[in-house]
Amino acid sequence: MMEKEEIFSKVLRAGRRTYFFDVRSTKAGDYYLTVTESKKFTNDDGSFHYKKHKIYLYKEDFTEFNSILNEMTDYIINEKGDEVISERHQKDFKKEYETQNDKVDTTVENNSTEKFTDIDFDDI
Repeated sequence: MMEKEEIFSKVLRAGRRTYFFDVRSTKAGDYYLTVTESKKFTNDDGSFHYKKHKIYLYKEDFTEFNSILNEMTDYIINEKGDEVISERHQKDFKKEYETQNDKVDTTVENNSTEKFTDIDFDDI
């Protein structure tokens, strides 16, 4: 199968991930967008391979897609800010479930008698 002609392309390198934005042409001569995520994985023997995921976005979907993408990215920034919070980027990062487990364990130890009622089977 012949590769579709790329009309306009941009590349975003982001660590192990690379995003390719490519404008391509349909058989009818109209344009559409492909977004490809390529992620590099290293094998145990030192060799590597890439996993790729691609979406095709057509003009009739641009407005709604852009609207939802902006809404979702705005939501994330408004809720969590634009600072990157991750194990990979911060040495003192604690996973949320570790923090929650610490809180749960402390709560259970401190309130163990308040949470449970002692009953005998004779009471039933």
